[in-house]
Amino acid sequence: MTRPPTHRPRRRAVPAVAALAAVATVLAGLVGTGPAAGAAPATAPVAAPAGTPAGRADLGPQVLVFDPSMPTAEIQAAADRIAAQQVDDEMGTGRWSMLFLPGTYGTDEEPLQIQVGYYTEVAGLGASPSDVVINGKVEVYNRCRPDGEGGTSCIALDNFWRTLSNLTIDVNGTGQDGCRQTANFWAASQAASLRRVDVVGGTLSLMDYCTAGPQFASGGFLADSRAGEVVNGSQQQYLTRNAEIGSWSNGVWNQVFSGVVGAPDDTTFPDPPYTTLDETPVSREKPYLVATPRGGYAVRVPDAARDTRGPSWTGAAAPGRTIPLSRFHVARPGEPVRRINRELARGRHLLLTPGLYDVARPIEVRRPGTVVLGMGHATLTAVDGAVPMRVRDRAGTVVAGVTIDAGEELSPTLLAVGRPRGGEDRRRHDGPRRSSAKDPLTLSDVYFRVGGPHVGKADVSMRVDADHVLVDHTWVWRADHGVEDFTAGVRGDTDRWNTNIGRTGVVVTGDHVTATGLFVEHYQRFNTVWRGEHGRVVLYQNELPYDPPTQADWQRPDGTLGWAGYKVADDVRRHELWGGGSYVFNRNNPDIVSARGFEVPVTRGVRMHHLLTVNLDAGTIRHVVNDTGDQVDATRSGQPSYVPEFP
Repeated sequence: MTRPPTHRPRRRAVPAVAALAAVATVLAGLVGTGPAAGAAPATAPVAAPAGTPAGRADLGPQVLVFDPSMPTAEIQAAADRIAAQQVDDEMGTGRWSMLFLPGTYGTDEEPLQIQVGYYTEVAGLGASPSDVVINGKVEVYNRCRPDGEGGTSCIALDNFWRTLSNLTIDVNGTGQDGCRQTANFWAASQAASLRRVDVVGGTLSLMDYCTAGPQFASGGFLADSRAGEVVNGSQQQYLTRNAEIGSWSNGVWNQVFSGVVGAPDDTTFPDPPYTTLDETPVSREKPYLVATPRGGYAVRVPDAARDTRGPSWTGAAAPGRTIPLSRFHVARPGEPVRRINRELARGRHLLLTPGLYDVARPIEVRRPGTVVLGMGHATLTAVDGAVPMRVRDRAGTVVAGVTIDAGEELSPTLLAVGRPRGGEDRRRHDGPRRSSAKDPLTLSDVYFRVGGPHVGKADVSMRVDADHVLVDHTWVWRADHGVEDFTAGVRGDTDRWNTNIGRTGVVVTGDHVTATGLFVEHYQRFNTVWRGEHGRVVLYQNELPYDPPTQADWQRPDGTLGWAGYKVADDVRRHELWGGGSYVFNRNNPDIVSARGFEVPVTRGVRMHHLLTVNLDAGTIRHVVNDTGDQVDATRSGQPSYVPEFP
């Protein structure tokens, strides 16, 4: 999701509306990463706070673990050094985890105020968010850059790939300017999840209204959290799941609430543009690292649940399992995949510490109940056309916190879940311990990239061929910008179209697959193809590709103009989607036309709720779903066409 300042739709931003005992041992990162390609050099290596003894399990040099006994100034200095490296390092190689042992950090007079940049995870290590309290802020601001016309553009549209979880923020703006005093800002777009966060003492603002415009943001995710006043601001589409809120300021194109206490009513959709489900059909909260009283670590893995509402941690303890870190293989970048697979075959779980992993053969996740947890946006990159990860259809398996990049040779897929249909019966292979409604295979905060930091090629990014799979927040992205040095076409788009090959983002053939937060963008054919029965999607965000050079490049063999952003196969009889948007911005050729944003069979069991298409400045979508819904084009830039219910 990016729209360069010179091509922005002229929209006005919406104004803001007013356990465990602490352990005094720490493992701190002693070295910083080197400068990334296309990025400014790091200002300085990140050093451990002075006088801190090493301890606990070795999680690698890119993991800093803070103790509440450390001086606030030393923690602040370490956080500032990471921010200086990462806040503009969009396509770089740095990966960081900043972890906080149980206790309180910062004081009323000296608050701890952290800025979170790219590929940075900030997380508490307590059993509950209340075990770690940040007296201060943990924030993301707009990125302000020259607009090419002598001015400055400040936006959050490209603020991707960062994580905040499992702590309480007691908002304290002491020392900040007056505009920032009363809110914790999280001005981020895709792949920037907020989970298990309790915001008290101030507003949670999902836009940065304190910088110059245009201040756009789009595509966020908030889950298992609690906040009082929430300022949506300029967030175009946003999913809030299993949370508790005091108020929500506004909507732009569509805000989706699923299982949210205090969610706004949606009976007058699209005015305002809210989509509200009283309960989340299927949920499983993401696994998280916790400190143990005896000086170790464990991973808490929540159970799956059905028909849920509100945060999991505000009442009785949520059911789940706690796995000691000793049962994990703790992997480091550069480690051979053969060794990782050997450890997985022995029955160990997998913890991927922050960094880049070149993968020339698949990581094989085969055993039921296996947990794969990435820290600090650990990134797997396909080498020589490999499939970086294969996950067998197994009950209770969870893959979370992993980014998967296409490589320079064409991969058939980047993540394969289950076995494709056809030929031999896949159930005979997967056996009785396959994923089930009670214990679904789950993917949480799993992100995909085709292009961006380097040339990328993958036929399909994510295939789900297993039944009863839960996809809880994913961004599947064929890059619309990057550092590949393309030159032909508008902003290099003709080179991009012919070089970064990503035909389809997501293919689902499994039955009873549920997605909560499905973001898929810029693929060269259908962005998402759903062939399984009883599929359910709660929020779908899509942008059609920016870069087709000609209409002939964006036309199906049967003459249909373009591929839909969301396609439900013609023979599917049961499918449901709540809150779907498809955008068009054909900046490389504004004359290109797409027939429709959504394409579904017309049958009683296929139901689509609250759909929209919108033109961002160039190109045309003739209909929202099938032949229903008004055309969007440059004459109504930024004005959605809505279909509240279909059929």
